[in-house]
Amino acid sequence: MGSSASTPNPPPRTEVPLLIVLAEEDDPRKCSGRRLLRAGFAEEVPISRAPPSSAVVLDPHATVPLSREDRPAALRSGVVVVDCSWNRIGKHGRYPAEIPWLARMPVRRRLPWLVAANPQHHGRLAELNTAEALAASLVVLGESARARRLLAPFAGGASFFDLNAAPLQSYANAAGAAGVLAAEAGGWSASDSA
Repeated sequence: MGSSASTPNPPPRTEVPLLIVLAEEDDPRKCSGRRLLRAGFAEEVPISRAPPSSAVVLDPHATVPLSREDRPAALRSGVVVVDCSWNRIGKHGRYPAEIPWLARMPVRRRLPWLVAANPQHHGRLAELNTAEALAASLVVLGESARARRLLAPFAGGASFFDLNAAPLQSYANAAGAAGVLAAEAGGWSASDSA
């Protein structure tokens, strides 16, 4: 009687892997991405090594917002955030060119509109720090309790959820990217971004 030697399948993931690329542009003492890495909340992706191509890259210039329909890809390969300077992104309109594989990543999503609560960008629309961005993505992807644990050690962490309670709830409950776009249109006005 022959037996087939097969490798048992690993159990399915229940939490989205959080991946951080450090662009080394911010003050290391204020870098929320570094704090997440030190605390074991996320894994560092070296600039020289691309994550799996099916990973979801958070990109503020993407047209499609992150939504619950991205959860399967995020569970499989993770959510990637690039920890870099907002000033540089604003000036160049893109992520640092020193990360060559970034342009080849096919799954790019922007976060839905949210207000920053961190001390550096408090009250600014869509200028979240790395910790806030990953926490927001966890809420949208259905991991609210984990998002709260992730932001608990940060100044402004609790107020991030207070400031964004209604939109976060709408985005988490939205049916796909179209639902997130509708929630954005219903929850914000042009004057909010000024």
